[in-house]
Amino acid sequence: MPIFTADLPLSLYIHLPWCVRKCPYCDFNSHEVKDNLPETLYLEALLQELDDHLPLVANRPLISIFFGGGTPSLFSAQAIEQILNGVKQRLLLTPRIEITLEANPGTIDQMRFQAYRQAGINRLSLGVQSFQDNQLQTLGRIHDRTLAIKAIDIAKQAGFTNFNIDLMYGLPKQSLDQALEDIHTALSFQPTHLSWYQLTIEPNTLFYHQRPTLPSDDLCWEMQLAGQAVIQQYGLQQYEVSAYSLVEKQCVHNQNYWEFGDYLGIGAGAHSKITDMKTNKVTRFSQIKHPHAYLHATKRQIQNKKCVEKNDLIFEFMLNALRLHHGVSYALFTQRTGIALKDIQPLLNTAKQRGLLLDHPTYLRSTALGKRFLNNLMEMFLPPSGGS
Repeated sequence: MPIFTADLPLSLYIHLPWCVRKCPYCDFNSHEVKDNLPETLYLEALLQELDDHLPLVANRPLISIFFGGGTPSLFSAQAIEQILNGVKQRLLLTPRIEITLEANPGTIDQMRFQAYRQAGINRLSLGVQSFQDNQLQTLGRIHDRTLAIKAIDIAKQAGFTNFNIDLMYGLPKQSLDQALEDIHTALSFQPTHLSWYQLTIEPNTLFYHQRPTLPSDDLCWEMQLAGQAVIQQYGLQQYEVSAYSLVEKQCVHNQNYWEFGDYLGIGAGAHSKITDMKTNKVTRFSQIKHPHAYLHATKRQIQNKKCVEKNDLIFEFMLNALRLHHGVSYALFTQRTGIALKDIQPLLNTAKQRGLLLDHPTYLRSTALGKRFLNNLMEMFLPPSGGS
């Protein structure tokens, strides 16, 4: 087996699992705040868990830190700063590390955004989802159009020059014009990054049990094509299925996922992927899911620890890398999986013959047809039935 490269990038994901109200489409590990937010207890637990994992990532610098949720902006700037200081005491940080915090427009004010920036946050991701009040109400959001616009203005006034707006399309009873109006509104604020993705109905959500009327697949495809044209007019370039950015403003953290880098996740239900370059083994594991159980465990036990086998590695790499608009080099496949390219050559040849992969000697990239039928392309790399 080829040897992994020693400079495999490492990111840190910090899960803050509480929110004001659970949205009906959300299948993330998020929980409504019932009483007071246990900030102090939770940040102590996070740093204790980080201590437990340090031997796995010793002497490896972080290229990004991402506070996800839930609603991380429920946490005070003081708590965020304490967490970041704890991380800095334990791990190396690259000089230009990107530190992102997800924020709900319904939970912010100007003083808080300024304090987040002073605490070390240098990138915001604002969960707007739509600028239409009726859609926001249907989606169960705690903000309206006015609050969404106010949040963006406050973020810019607080000095955030690098921020993402999170937006959805294919919303209940949404028309093409309404979807495009949302894009125009979002991009009028000149964000450096736009996450624009189609609403999907996931199991274990309210929408799954009380399904709303969604636009047809053909209409959603029309929204996607028309929306991409509008986004390009504003100077943002697509670099992933649902991600668009200015040059050099791609989300470092998410790009590391898509390029199959390593990441350590801490917090209730957080997932990790860590490579041992001495043994050529990739391990995945997760943490206790429910925040109450996480906080009150005498020892936080790693859940579902698994060494990823060869066939699963192939599929997982493709599941991520094929999402990238411009693809990745074939060399990256070997560097990140330790698997020789010749081992997947028959699969690549078949995908190329079907017109789903670009016929290129050094680059792995889906064709226009492959992008439209991305799930079918990814499924070609599924492990054979019966195991790895």
